[in-house]
Amino acid sequence: MRKIFFLFLLTLTGTFTSLKAQRIAIVDITKVLQEMPDYQSAQSELDNTAAQWRQEIALEYDQIKAMYNKYQAEQVLLSEDARKKREDEIMEREKQVRDLQKEKFGPEGALFRKRQDLVQPIQERVYAAIQTYAEDRGFDFIFDKGSSSGLIFSNAEYDKTEDIIRVVNK
Repeated sequence: MRKIFFLFLLTLTGTFTSLKAQRIAIVDITKVLQEMPDYQSAQSELDNTAAQWRQEIALEYDQIKAMYNKYQAEQVLLSEDARKKREDEIMEREKQVRDLQKEKFGPEGALFRKRQDLVQPIQERVYAAIQTYAEDRGFDFIFDKGSSSGLIFSNAEYDKTEDIIRVVNK
């Protein structure tokens, strides 16, 4: 009986000593980034570049539309070979513009690469600040409430967004 009681006591002691309160904090990384002048200027540069490329592509589509309208107006006067040649030219031009659009805005396009070049160093700086903050203050977990991380509820007491903004903007 003593062995069982001793084993029970040992197990109970081990359980209580292994229970440690875990410290959790919540940060809105989107808000932190929006408060950073570096991020704002990078985002502005990206927006301007994207707008310029959209405008260039829209002009190309306008030229294709003009080519098509001209073709339709002259279609009855053209021979079968000339019609086929014009249709092929229009279709080739459309393909070129779609390729340009994919090159600029595709998943691995120029805008994506430019975003990585401009924004990634800023994000890495924020993540490093969060890691340092967590290590210095003994937090076990820090969740991002600004993204779709699945966080449904958070106590405002755990929101450390303003602290991270101060650390990053030093």
